[in-house]
Amino acid sequence: MNEEQIRKLLVAVSEGKTPVEDAVSSLRDLPFKDLGYARVDHHRELRCGFPEVIFCPGKEPGDLTEIAASILENSPLLLATRADENAFKAIRAASDLAEYHERARCVTVQKEKAAPAGGMILLISAGTIDIPVAEEARVTAEIMGHNVETVYDAGVAGLHRLLAESEKIREADCIIAVAGMEGALAGVVGGLSDVPVIAVPTSGGYGANLGGITPLLTMLSSCAAGVAVVNIDNGFGAGYIAATIAIAAHPTKQEPSSQI
Repeated sequence: MNEEQIRKLLVAVSEGKTPVEDAVSSLRDLPFKDLGYARVDHHRELRCGFPEVIFCPGKEPGDLTEIAASILENSPLLLATRADENAFKAIRAASDLAEYHERARCVTVQKEKAAPAGGMILLISAGTIDIPVAEEARVTAEIMGHNVETVYDAGVAGLHRLLAESEKIREADCIIAVAGMEGALAGVVGGLSDVPVIAVPTSGGYGANLGGITPLLTMLSSCAAGVAVVNIDNGFGAGYIAATIAIAAHPTKQEPSSQI
């Protein structure tokens, strides 16, 4: 339940349209709902501007259905990450509006669209191998109402491909740079931009990539100012942070969450 929904409920009570007992019943599970195996945080959207996000691995299909249904009782929006086909089917059992973003491995439900948030997020991937992680970031930011421009396959092995997008880099309010291999992209982008760059190391690469450790260390060691680094393959985290930065650049009200 978000702030607008609570206001509507209180107005309805004050106007005598909703009985007090019905309002109490609606608010009873506002802080969280204890399902026995999970405590679904219904207060998250009120505190942070976006409902709790479901991290799908390790959850039984029936659990996913129940958690999704609980979230959707209190919010028009739902995001689930690292979802496979089985997770999608489980969430679709809670809502026919469930949409599967296969490449991003995300499921979204939008009973109504998020209010458009200001600002432009630029999403750059070094190679095509990094696109699934980049897509997770895109889906995350877009369900929160943000405009996301994508530039894929523009890594430093062909620097002219990145420089061709200089205008977009200058216009962005926040940039997400997703790269595996040695991870040099984020530092280069940071040197071309005056806005925050969120670096996402990926596990894509040959042996010495070390499952993403090499680009992680490269990004953490970047000499370009304004580069911040999230965990390996964490597109969700990058999209979430980019959304909060874009909101701050163009305040219109609305923000994100963290995962269950």
